[in-house]
Amino acid sequence: MSVPLSLTVNGKAVTADVDPRTLLVEFIRNNLALTGTHVGCDTGQCGACTILIDGNAVKACTAFKECHGLQCGFCTPGMVMSAIDLVQRHPSADENAIREGLEGNLCRCTGYQNIVKAVQQGAAAMRR
Repeated sequence: MSVPLSLTVNGKAVTADVDPRTLLVEFIRNNLALTGTHVGCDTGQCGACTILIDGNAVKACTAFKECHGLQCGFCTPGMVMSAIDLVQRHPSADENAIREGLEGNLCRCTGYQNIVKAVQQGAAAMRR
């Protein structure tokens, strides 16, 4: 059994018949070959599979790149998505609020300092 699916991804209309048990992250990665959407912990806790709906992550991604807020890239999708949500809810969050807002995302490579700087820079860019 399959169900019809119609959506717009990155500005392009997409239609498909999918198994009703298909997760959106699986559809985007497997059917559309958009592998920028990641699966991290398989439980939804880390935020890596978060999908931005009606939003724009360019300013956040640019800030992460410019501030060296990523290294191996494993945690980056979850960090970026959590940062966008945090900044939308608290546009002027201080360092402590940023660290608290990102506490569910684990980074194995950094000391989080550059990640915090990236969130601050991204927040400033989003306010403009």
